[in-house]
Amino acid sequence: MTAHKSLVIRVYFTLALAVFPLLTFAQEHSEAENAEEEFNATDMIMHHIGDSHGWHFFGEGDNSFTLPLPVILYTDNGLVTFMSSEFHHDTEGHHVVEKDGMRFVNLHEDIYRLDAGAESVEFDAEHHPVNASKPWDLSITKNVAAMFLTVILMVLFFVIGLARHHKKSEKAPKGFNNVLETLVLFVRDEIAIPQIGEKKYMKFMPFLLTVFFFIWITNLMGLLPGAANVTGNIAVTVSLGLFTLALILINGNKDYWKHTLWMPGIPTWVKPILAIVEGAGVFIKPIALMIRLFANITAGHIIILSLIGLIFILESAGVAGISVPFALFITVLELLVAFLQAFIFTILSALFIGMAVEEHEHH
Repeated sequence: MTAHKSLVIRVYFTLALAVFPLLTFAQEHSEAENAEEEFNATDMIMHHIGDSHGWHFFGEGDNSFTLPLPVILYTDNGLVTFMSSEFHHDTEGHHVVEKDGMRFVNLHEDIYRLDAGAESVEFDAEHHPVNASKPWDLSITKNVAAMFLTVILMVLFFVIGLARHHKKSEKAPKGFNNVLETLVLFVRDEIAIPQIGEKKYMKFMPFLLTVFFFIWITNLMGLLPGAANVTGNIAVTVSLGLFTLALILINGNKDYWKHTLWMPGIPTWVKPILAIVEGAGVFIKPIALMIRLFANITAGHIIILSLIGLIFILESAGVAGISVPFALFITVLELLVAFLQAFIFTILSALFIGMAVEEHEHH
């Protein structure tokens, strides 16, 4: 296969990857329009970027294809488990599931336990349930399932790559191994060594590689039809930021804490002020990491959904000729953003860790 043909195939594949989610989305909502359902752009966007107890791929109502996921609830009476399919795709609190003498409803993907004697959920003036309470929800939601899938893919990639590397250790890597080795060397040579230093970078390579591939793979998977918006979930990015913060706090050396809490070489009366600023900065840096990743990924999804939603809001074929090409452009751009956000999170994590373990010269 010539280089020209290979390039053409890659371009067609990229366009297909971008167009297919748009066509799936349009088909779903055209079906809703045909059923004379009122289109609500806000509900549509929140539904697509939010988490759920079932993995919905396409279709609406009883004709939808949804993978049921385990609902795991911890209540005062112990652990309760059942599949999300028992709610029959209801997220408005209408369908009641009875388990172990308790009654549960799904209200906008929040599981509530009805009070004793209650037959259905009742709401106050602000549409908050008044006769139900939330149990501890330990369910395997769509985002959790997507993270498990990402971890499985990462393990397979590295196990297969390692096996091929040992098998052909004397030859230059080809195909999949070449791509994998290129990315690993990229993280090592362009991120870890420049930011942390040659003496200490190896200690943090497992974390940096894990974070890089986890974010990149989940971002790419998030562009597929029906996929989970993992890094667009603030809980996920908070967890990633906390890992970086933990490494900073655990590995920070004496020089780092000395320059943070009692900076040398400046007037004594200024030191308490700078200590407050620098101390806050230790926690602000990981917060900036988590917000940047969450905001950029979520914004990309919202822009695409908003552009497509304009077709159904304005009910004009002419609008489709403008919004669809723009949505296609943003979708293709998201392929770059998927890699870019993984790179930015990893390099900033390495930078903050490098600042904590840096050895200062003393004169």
